[in-house]
This record gives sequence, C-alpha cells and structure tokens, in this order.
Amino acid sequence: MTPCFLWILDTQKKHNRRVNAAQPDEGKKRKRKASRPLRIDLILQKDSLVPPPKDILAYQQPNAKKLRRIAQKAERLAAKGVVPRRQKQLLNRRPTDRTVKKAVAEANNNPAREYYDIWGQESTVSADPWYLQQTGKKLVKRPEKLNEKPSVLPAVEVIAPGGSYNPDFFSHQALLQEAHKVEVQKKKKEDKLEKQLAVNKEDKATEESNLREQVEGLLEEENEEEDLAPAKEDDEVALAAIAVTQKKTEKQIKKEKAEKLKEQQRLTNRRQTEQQQQLFQLRSIKASIRQQEEKTKSKQMQRKAKQEAQKAQPRRLGKLKFQAPDLDVQLSDELAGSLRQLKPEGSILKDRFKSLQKRNLIEPRERAKFKRKLKVKYVEKRAFKEIT
Repeated sequence: MTPCFLWILDTQKKHNRRVNAAQPDEGKKRKRKASRPLRIDLILQKDSLVPPPKDILAYQQPNAKKLRRIAQKAERLAAKGVVPRRQKQLLNRRPTDRTVKKAVAEANNNPAREYYDIWGQESTVSADPWYLQQTGKKLVKRPEKLNEKPSVLPAVEVIAPGGSYNPDFFSHQALLQEAHKVEVQKKKKEDKLEKQLAVNKEDKATEESNLREQVEGLLEEENEEEDLAPAKEDDEVALAAIAVTQKKTEKQIKKEKAEKLKEQQRLTNRRQTEQQQQLFQLRSIKASIRQQEEKTKSKQMQRKAKQEAQKAQPRRLGKLKFQAPDLDVQLSDELAGSLRQLKPEGSILKDRFKSLQKRNLIEPRERAKFKRKLKVKYVEKRAFKEIT
C-alpha cells in the first residue's frame, strides 16, 4: 500500500497582498529608485587618500608683525592713560548741532511773503560760510604780504635845500659836493673799464717772436736726441719700483698688523684722555659758548639792520639794473635871483617814472629801439618826371 500525502496550499496571504497592492494609501507616495551619480562626476571626484597640503598663504596677514607692534604700543599707552593723537583730534572736533532744522523756503504763491526788490542794493545773502563759498560770494582772504608796501620810500621825495631857486650858501655847496662825488664814482668806473680793455705792450707781436714762430718746426730733431737720455733714466726708476714691490713675508705682514693695532689703541687712549680733560675745562667751555651766542646775536642784529636798509634800496625786478637819475644842480653863476628868471630843468614825467622804478612798483626799462626790416623804396611819379 502506497503512502498518501495531503498537500495544502495557503493562498489566503497572497490574496491579501494583491488586495493591499491594488488599493494603496492615498497619503503615501510610491518610492522611486535612488538616482546614481553620473559616470563623469565619479571620474572627477577625488579618490586619493592623501590629504591636500595646507595653504600657508591663506592664513598669513600682510604687515602682521607691524600691526601687532602697533596694537601692543596702543595697549601700553592706554594702560598709562595716554590718548593717541588721532583720538585727540576726533575729541577736539567741533560737535555739530543736529537739532537745528533747515530753513523752509516759502511758497511762491504765498501772498503774505516779504517783498524783495531784485534791483535793490541790499543783499539778502545767507550768512552760512559754506553757502557763500560754494556760490562764489565769499570774499577771498587777502594775504598779509599784499598789505605791505614794496618800499619804505615816500611817493614824492623832497629835494635837498640846496636845490632851491634862492638857496643858502652852505646848503648849495653841500649839494654841489654830493654831485661831485657821483661824477667821481662814474669816472673811476670808466677808468677801470679802460684798464681792463687795454692791450698789454708785452703781448704785442715783435720781429723776434715772429722769427721764433717760423723756426719752431725746424729744430725737432735736436730736441728728440736730448729727450733720449731722460727716457733711459725713467726706465731705470720703473725697474727699481718693481723690485721694491715684491711679495711680503708672513713675518712682515704680522709685524704690520701688530703696528696697526698699536696705533689704533694709542688713538683710542688719546681720545679717552681728551674727554677726561674736558671735564676740567667746563668754565672755558661755558665762556666759549657765551662768546659764540654773543657773536650770533650780533650777526642777527647786523642782518636785521641790513634788511631794513635794503627796504629803501631798489630791488632787481628785471634784466636791467636801476640807474639813479642825475642830480638837478645849478652852478653858482647859474643861480637866478627870482622865480621869473628861473629856467625850468628836468621833466616831471621822467621824474615820476624813475620814482616808480625806485619804489619797486615797476621794473627798470629802456626805450624800445625800432628797426626797419625792409628798406624804403623811392619811386619817382610820372608828374615829377615830366617836370624834371
């Protein structure tokens, strides 16, 4: 008898699974497959296990040492209670009043506004300096040097008493003496110039000097024979110098080094003794300092006096120097007894022009010299030719 097996297949679970799969929950979404990275991205990824080297430059700060020193110095000063200069300037800065409101401009259609005459003389400019500066209505501050006069001389100089039409005898003689000194100085300058331009008689060419110049190229052979002997002597001196400049021995080098050290030691000792002796010369040093200060004070006084004297002198303003005009002087026999007999001399225009130059108001000038570039062409007219 064959054995009999009963097989039971449980299909209930599969049926439940199919029902559940056919009716999924509305709130849950279906899960998708996880997206893989592209192949190209995987190739470009880093697969090395060695870490990259540390970038030192990324951690460095320019001027770090200097900034650290400045910060340390600021900390030390703050500990002592010293305020830095920049902070002092900020503290001393004038505080601005932020509560002041700007002036509101009135409307043009306001009938109660004030009447303003645009052609009137009164100016209704704001007193705000910034507004005046930006609008160009603020007056430029005049430099103090422009208030100083270029010369201390008066505009009109009064002539000496000797220049009167009927002067005193002594005052007239004093004016003549002054004019005589001016003429003597001019004569000295002219004589000096003539001496400088004069030709020296010794420099003039003579027959002997002309003959020497002509024969100068013919005597060269004799001179060459005479020059051979000193050339040999020079060669012997050069050989002797070469023999002297031989290489020094080690003993000589050490000896020279020791002598050099001794000389340096002697100089240092001498310097120390001189410094010690200066302690006993304090009185004389003080006296010399006092004398030097007095000399500097006297030089300063002289310099100031010279500057004050130069204020009355004409300065060099152009390429020409100022030339003082000649004194208007009349001789004793030329004097007139009254104003009716007086002859006018000089020119008022020239006198004023020279006064402006002397007071450094204009530069010294000369009369312009006009040159005709083209020659004047003379042509005889036909009417003139007929007559001639």
